[in-house]
Amino acid sequence: MDADPARTVRTVHDVVAEARSGAAEPERLLAALAALRAVREEMAAWEPELIAAARAGGASWTAIAPALGVASRQAAERRFLRLRPSVTGENTGEARVDAERDRRAGDRAVAEWARRNSAILRQLAGQAGALDGLDGRARESADRLSTALGENDVTGLLAPLADLRAHLPREHTGFARRLGEIGAHTDQVRRDAVDNRRDRQSST
Repeated sequence: MDADPARTVRTVHDVVAEARSGAAEPERLLAALAALRAVREEMAAWEPELIAAARAGGASWTAIAPALGVASRQAAERRFLRLRPSVTGENTGEARVDAERDRRAGDRAVAEWARRNSAILRQLAGQAGALDGLDGRARESADRLSTALGENDVTGLLAPLADLRAHLPREHTGFARRLGEIGAHTDQVRRDAVDNRRDRQSST
């Protein structure tokens, strides 16, 4: 059948009318079923794109919910997470919902830890800007740290600190070790937060 979804739907509608009157040939029925499946799959892929565009345009989950035919902002967001293609390999909608909630729980816990330890992070970022002997990649990371140091949100220091560690020359092994300890600690904070969320979920 036609590759145009609108024309395909009209053609399928005609075949449905034929089927209701008993005049449809089996071949047309099978072709209509295959075409309907293809259109359904294409339209299903449009939904998360439209939701993402609406969110990017400033629409709230509360405003999106009635358009999706669901009763709450939580249900609207859950529907989006179920439909959105996975970037981390989850095969089912529920797995994507869980993965996103794990990520958010981890992000919140790491952000809280960073704010509690802002003095240490800012001290390390300041020291990084004074390091000598850095190559282009390391200097770029150190410059990003200097920029982030001027921002209010200390969580912005974590990514450039980790990137700097990966590019430090050997003469800064001790400093790299300190950055590694920060990275290991934030990883553990994230894992603990995910475990706690899953424990709470399993107990409900």
